[in-house]
Amino acid sequence: MEINGVLILNSLVIAGIIISALLAAYFKNLLASIIALGVTGALVALAFLILQAPDVALAEAAVGAVLSTTIFIIALRRINSGRKEEEQE
Repeated sequence: MEINGVLILNSLVIAGIIISALLAAYFKNLLASIIALGVTGALVALAFLILQAPDVALAEAAVGAVLSTTIFIIALRRINSGRKEEEQE
């Protein structure tokens, strides 16, 4: 059995997805978890691109990597600013 470059690349991407997903669950810092989750979404989009599904890869990149990461960061900042206002009162 011959090992080609696509198989190696696919294996590396899958390993990256697993590692970044585990890191997202492991981190205590919420911002680090959000970034790891965004990396997971970007790697999943890359996996779809390798599997020759560019339409699904584009949707995953837009939603999984960019939109949800942005929404989580905005929510985290609003929560933190609300806590600061409560501490000042």
